[in-house]
Amino acid sequence: MKPQIRILLYSILFFLYLSSTSFFLSLGEILKTDPYITLGCGFAVLNLIYAFFGLKWKPLLNIISAVVIAALALFLALKFTNLHWFIDYDPYQVKTAIFANAVFSIIFWEIVYQIKIRK
Repeated sequence: MKPQIRILLYSILFFLYLSSTSFFLSLGEILKTDPYITLGCGFAVLNLIYAFFGLKWKPLLNIISAVVIAALALFLALKFTNLHWFIDYDPYQVKTAIFANAVFSIIFWEIVYQIKIRK
């Protein structure tokens, strides 16, 4: 896949992460579930859509990589917000967690892509 196409797909994925976070949180409130579980499942669904339509790998590899990346990115985003680096700009650390999750997901997708093309 050409770098320009990957950058376009990552930009779309980044926008989807940012725009769908409030939807997933409101869905979690309606379903009365833990917000982290709702966000993790929602981001896993977004990752699955990206994996099947953007990468078109084997189904098992798509599913495993999508779920692992969603869980790992959400975990690291929460750990990143605990550092309180942007407390002056984002006192509740919500925007920091959302941006960190999107950036970590894209970084992990690129790592998985590089590993896949080298094999």
